[in-house]
Amino acid sequence: MLDRSRTRRDHPAPQALRDTVALARTAEELGYHRFWVSEHHSVPGVAGSAPTVLAAAVAGATDRIRVGTGGVMLPNHQPLVVAEQFGVLESLFSGRIDMGLGRSVGFTNGIRRALGRDTGDADRFEEQLTELLGWLDGTQQAHPEVHAHPAEGLRIPAYVLATGEGAGIAARAGLPLVVGDLRSRARVAEIVKGYRREFRPSARGAEPYVVVSGTVAVAATAEEARRMLLPEAWSLAYSRIRGSFPPLRPAEEVEALEMTPKERELYEGALSGHIHGTEEQVAAQLSEVADETGADELLVTTSTYDRTALLDSSARLARIAGLRP
Repeated sequence: MLDRSRTRRDHPAPQALRDTVALARTAEELGYHRFWVSEHHSVPGVAGSAPTVLAAAVAGATDRIRVGTGGVMLPNHQPLVVAEQFGVLESLFSGRIDMGLGRSVGFTNGIRRALGRDTGDADRFEEQLTELLGWLDGTQQAHPEVHAHPAEGLRIPAYVLATGEGAGIAARAGLPLVVGDLRSRARVAEIVKGYRREFRPSARGAEPYVVVSGTVAVAATAEEARRMLLPEAWSLAYSRIRGSFPPLRPAEEVEALEMTPKERELYEGALSGHIHGTEEQVAAQLSEVADETGADELLVTTSTYDRTALLDSSARLARIAGLRP
């Protein structure tokens, strides 16, 4: 499970972060394998800006579930600092930390300037990834006599998010791949095929490993499941026109909105392609995803206003997957 710490109407950023920690506890109780958090800078409507800090809070509030990032955007950071942060996490929560890494930079010029980065830094991701892994296993030579304490020598699983050239980079590094979303399954299947074909075994992975990500909503009826998707769909449509994500609104408010033709087009597009429905319907759709993509693992992310509905959906999905509480 991945949570983006979305803010909601009358529930500002601090509450969104506390909601993320509470959801992680529920995910552990339901038997989910991993709980990941994301990195967004200066994005209204998203509170998760410091993933390693939030991962520490999640790990401290849970006991068994693996905790990680989906992901730390490596071009925004110095690899040494990222290694040190994950070294601290792994030292505190041994055997439970995942290091998910992406190649995106801030999405506006202003954010990139504030971070001291530009769009070209994304092209250095493969080089940065090699350096980061070198800090962990002690093989980096670019900075003699410098060591990433306490990370050096620790075994921290790394995952690469397939944005842009991410799939090829993951294959060349012999690392697991995280790819989405499920609205473009043919494209996902093609990316996975290429990754498996180009994969080079490494000390970190003898065989390809694919995590496919997507939005999943499960409810007693298909209509209830679809209504869970409305708040995020409107937020996405709004952002495409106005440039910022608003806090999530209740589904009934979204349904009552008068939209322009362009807003309606974007809104309907944001609703299409996600996995949603009753337990039986979602089980069938997930089976199709497994057949089409050959996924080893499914990463679920669902943003909605109604937390009760979200928790119910998570429980229903756990039953579908046969997870053990």
